[in-house]
Amino acid sequence: MGQLDGKVAIITGAAQGMGEAHTRRFVAEGAKVVMADLNEGDGERIAKELGDAAVFVKSDVTSVGDWRTLVETAESQFGNVTVLVNNAGIIGPIAETVELDEEDFHTVCLVNQYSQFYGMKAVIPSMQRAGGGSIINVSSVAGLVSIVGAPNLAYVGSKFASRGMTKHVATQYGKDNIRCNSVHPGYIKTPMMAAATDEEGGGITSQIPLGRMADPDEVAQLMVWLASDSSSYVSGTEQVIDAGLTAQ
Repeated sequence: MGQLDGKVAIITGAAQGMGEAHTRRFVAEGAKVVMADLNEGDGERIAKELGDAAVFVKSDVTSVGDWRTLVETAESQFGNVTVLVNNAGIIGPIAETVELDEEDFHTVCLVNQYSQFYGMKAVIPSMQRAGGGSIINVSSVAGLVSIVGAPNLAYVGSKFASRGMTKHVATQYGKDNIRCNSVHPGYIKTPMMAAATDEEGGGITSQIPLGRMADPDEVAQLMVWLASDSSSYVSGTEQVIDAGLTAQ
């Protein structure tokens, strides 16, 4: 038996990086997954590889209408949604606060923060019909502390907001057996991280107590636990996965 047998999940940003790793791990553990991403080519390819347990829907997570479509697809294909992984996110420009363009600030917050609100609002009624569920909001270590080298104020602000929204939803909907937790990754080997940093450079790895970046599947294993009944009493928490980075 898989850890996620009988679970129906929506995973955003599912066509690459951490989202792809979460999707593959969820399916391997028995979940049915609706994959959401704008990257149609990779999304369709991955869904085809995973077979009947996964369906891809090209989606803009900043669109309320697209969120309705995701929930409707999940319910029609697999049943009521019991897991939401709000994984989609962007970094935005590398900029000091006084140099940050207002439009860039808005865009980063729209993708990183507003989309998580839209997603939670869309899935909660389905989870209530199912008798409960698990919402997992991907934040960042930059949503916990002031990280030297954080890309911009919008990124930090949106990741702190994710943490706060998580706690509010956890307290509001515990009565419906809906759990909500935030996950705070450090440096993970993803295309987005590679675009923003030098993966092989000593400047990053020297900051990490374990001396390396994480593989996306290491984060996916935490996601599986949070989505599973093994974490049935865990809600409203910050799950930090950073190899000790924020312990310093």
